[in-house]
Amino acid sequence: MKWAAPLAIVAAVIGCWELFARFGGVENYLLPAPSEVARALVDDRGLLLPDTWVTAREVLLGFALAIVAGLAIAIALHLSTVLRRAFYPLVVASQAVPVVVIAPILVIWLGFGMAPKLIVIALICFFPVVVNTLDGLRSVDQDQVKMLRTLDASLWGIFRRLELPHALPYLFSGAKIAVAVSVIGAVFAELVGSDSGLGHAIQVGTAELLTARVFAAVLILSLMAIALFGVIALAERLALPWASSERRPS
Repeated sequence: MKWAAPLAIVAAVIGCWELFARFGGVENYLLPAPSEVARALVDDRGLLLPDTWVTAREVLLGFALAIVAGLAIAIALHLSTVLRRAFYPLVVASQAVPVVVIAPILVIWLGFGMAPKLIVIALICFFPVVVNTLDGLRSVDQDQVKMLRTLDASLWGIFRRLELPHALPYLFSGAKIAVAVSVIGAVFAELVGSDSGLGHAIQVGTAELLTARVFAAVLILSLMAIALFGVIALAERLALPWASSERRPS
């Protein structure tokens, strides 16, 4: 079973963590035992479940915004050499500005609603979508492009029939990277200014030394990222079965 080794490692880590937390002389507020984290998941579910829904909604909407914007930008940069030379360096430069700097400014401009959180998530997520999709569009076999041109195919026809299908696996690769880091963007945005969400729960729990609740919120965030990654991977297998079969070893 392919899951046997990872599960065994996780079980071993949890077991060692439990023993160390209970018999290693560490205070609970510094390192709670896994059993205490599990108890916090149950006892604080009235707080964590609503916060989970808030963060999940922000992540899904921000990720969707990143996919739409990233795909549109990648297509525009691919179809126009002028736009690519002018804006591609700016796309790269957008990742050099720390999110912790951008988020407070967005809160000042847009308030404490959902808008600044969606923008922060989209800013983090759109870059791998743009880069991977653009690489896919530009890696098309030029001999195939020339063949379609000899058949009087238009620029749109070449894009629709050849370039876009070729780039779809790259798009899904970028989407899997983006969705994995989307929860980080949501937490950053919530830490800056929010009265709900798992980031807010982590902030409050840290201030009140409720470390088990903080670990429980982090666990939920991790499971959320894993679940979303799995959904994107499943969507890729269903939408592009030919790509999945090409990656299997012969």
